[in-house]
Formats: sequence, structure tokens, C-alpha cells
Amino acid sequence: MLTFHDILETNRMIEQDKLDVRTITMGISLRDCAHPDIAVFCRNIYDKITRLADRLVRVGEDIEAEYGIPIINKRISVTPIAIAAESCRTDSFVPVAEALDAAAKAVGVNFIGGFSALVDKGYTAGDRILIRSIPEALARTERVCASVSVASTKAGINMDAVREMGDIIKQTAELTRDRDALGCAKLVVFANAVEDNPFMAGAFHGVSEPETTINVGVSGPGVVKRALEEVRGRDLGTVSETVKKMAFKITRVGQLVAQEASRRLGVPFGIIDLSLAPTPAIGDSVAHILEEMGLESCGAPGTTAALALLNDAVKKGGLMASSYVGGLSGAFIPVSEDAGMIAAVERGSLTLEKLEAMTCVCSVGLDMIAVPGDTSAATVAAIIADEAAIGVINNKTTAVRIIPVPGKTVGDRVEFGGLLGHSPIIAVNPFKSDGFIARGGRIPAPVRSLTN
Repeated sequence: MLTFHDILETNRMIEQDKLDVRTITMGISLRDCAHPDIAVFCRNIYDKITRLADRLVRVGEDIEAEYGIPIINKRISVTPIAIAAESCRTDSFVPVAEALDAAAKAVGVNFIGGFSALVDKGYTAGDRILIRSIPEALARTERVCASVSVASTKAGINMDAVREMGDIIKQTAELTRDRDALGCAKLVVFANAVEDNPFMAGAFHGVSEPETTINVGVSGPGVVKRALEEVRGRDLGTVSETVKKMAFKITRVGQLVAQEASRRLGVPFGIIDLSLAPTPAIGDSVAHILEEMGLESCGAPGTTAALALLNDAVKKGGLMASSYVGGLSGAFIPVSEDAGMIAAVERGSLTLEKLEAMTCVCSVGLDMIAVPGDTSAATVAAIIADEAAIGVINNKTTAVRIIPVPGKTVGDRVEFGGLLGHSPIIAVNPFKSDGFIARGGRIPAPVRSLTN
């Protein structure tokens, strides 16, 4: 039963500590929309999305008003288009991206994810068309997000796809150079991609998911930092327990919203993703949580250990609060979206190499990293390969959302706006990996994949 203290505490978390439901994401299967005529396929997906998601934004706003819980984004994820559109007789899926964009605008969501391909072990014809279409698709749309899964613990790393994604990211940057390569901010390359992730840009509706589902992503870095301020100077076991208790409370708020949205929309409830997803706002930073633990600046020695503690405690607290914790759940470290991370890069304590080390123990990976525009496609691919290796060997999801900004170099800054924030350009190791990336082929799955 809720006590008066619980109500006051929740109100404080919302009003002062920036607790919010970051997103309600409706997953929609497009498998029954398949048609060899791409115009018919596009019409089918537009009709289905607008029919099923017509009330999504309104329901989210009603719940927000009734419960006083901020719901920042309402989003849609769909079946990977490389699968859903494979039967289309076409050499480009750009019209599909435009249909998705039109549907997203019609129902009022801010992003739609699923312009995606899963090529961990190799390509189909649809995969090749989808990947080649990404640069133009992201340049010609506003709300479409793309992702490509290139590796998994079971399959190994598809280095042909890794090499191609280096080229695709560079092409996307060039086609959106007038917007500081904004297209790359809507493109993620995954290892061990999950099918129920509600967060963009990597969300897609997996083939094992139901016809429709509601997944909710909750965030609360400010809440966790405030709680740690109250145990300042205590031992790290106390820190872990404090984070775990706050994660429990945050997850319960998210479950309330998820169940209400599910009931009102008549759509099955999927999962709660408890990810400490920061924003550029002051007081909403994962880096500041790490610094509250005793680090002078995020990136200092000890940062990886502190992040491991944080990520583990968040997951434990979430699992105590809900039987349906899924997605990615943990702590995100997107540089441009975290005021503390931005400051750490600017003061020199946080480098690309340290960020890579941190991804070994946190959710996702190298996220919203702006690098010099002259970074080569082979170097971008090599960064993807390193991150994929971390995911494959450690049996965890990792990803790269890297933005080579044309015309910008170290010392410059790039502005994306909104939740995407701003970022200083981060230095990249100048030594080349071209010969390694040119080999192609597949890095075999590790021994730990043999679990059957």
C-alpha cells in the first residue's frame, strides 16, 4: 500500500530529480504487409501503423496528465524492414522509409525504428537492399531510425558487414552534412541486438514478438544521484544497496505506466527497460552519478569499476520490482546526451579508449560519439569491430552510434538539438586498420557460444 511518504518521495523524484518515463514504444509486426509491388507494400504498412498507433500519443498524454508522471516520447518500432520488404521487386527501400516517416508524422510519434537488417552470419537479398538504402533513407526522412546487427555470440562477427557499415556511415554523414551529419545519430550498428528494446535509434520489433506490444523505457539518473548524495562517504556496499532501492522505485513507476498504456490501448504489455538514459539537462547525468561515488571526473581511473557497480545495482533493483524487465536495462553513456560526459571530454579526462573500456560493463556501447569528419571508413569499421568483439566475447549487447562530422575536427563542437544534445569532437587514434578491415570474412563465434 502506498504511504504518504511514498507519494511525497515520488513527487520529489519527478519535480526535483527529473524522473521520467523516457518512452512508450508500440511494437508493430509488418509481416502480413508483404507484397511484391513496393507501392502496395508501402500502402499496407502506412495503413497498418496509422490504424494500430492512432491513439498512442493521446493515451500517453492522458496518462501523463492523470498521474503527473512525465512521458517524454511516444515511439513505434516495426519488424526489420529487410525482412518485411524482402518480397518487393525493387532495388531500393527508400520509398519504404518515406512511408514509415509519413506514418510516424500522421500518428504524432517522434521516432519510428525498424529500418533494420540482421546480418550476423550473412546477407539475404533484402538485407543488401536495406543496407544500401540507409544513407538516402536517413537523409530524406525526419523520424526514421535505422539499425544493422552485424554480430552475435552465437554467430561471431560478420566482418564483411562491418566493413560495409563503415562506408554506409560515411555516406550518411556526407548526405546530411548540412545538418552536422545528423543522419548518423539515427543509425546504430549492433552486436547481440535485442528484439524488445524501446529506445531509439536501435529499436525494432523482433520476429518472436507478438502482433503488437507496449514496451516502456524508464530513466532516472537524477534520482539515483540524489540518493547517493544522502550516503556520501559510506562504503561501496551501501552505494550498491542505495542504487538498487532507487532502481526498484523507478521501475515500479514505469510498470504502472506500462500497464495503464497496455490496458487503454488494448495491446499486450511487453517489458520495462530500466535504463539510466541521461539528457543534456543539468542534473540528469550518468557521469555525475559516477563522480558522486568519488571520482574527480568521469574517465579517471576507477570509472569502469564504478560503472560496473552502477549497472549491476540498476539491474538487480529492476528485477526485484518487475517480472518483465527487458530491453537493454542498465546505464547508457551517450556522450552528446549527457552533460557530465560532455564536460569530462572537454576537460580531457574521458577519451574514446576509456569509453570503449566502460562499454565492457554497461548497457549498449559507444553511443553518440562525434569524431573528426576525415575519419576514414576503415577506421569507423574498426571501431565497430572492436565494440562487436566486446559484445560477442562477453555475451552482451554492444552497439556503435558514431558520427564523423564533415568539416569538423578535434576542438570543434557539434549541435544536434533536443534530446540528442551537443558534443565536442573526440580524437580518434591516428594509426590505421585498413589491412585488417580489408580482409573481410567472418570472425568465428567464441567457445562460449557452444551452450546447447
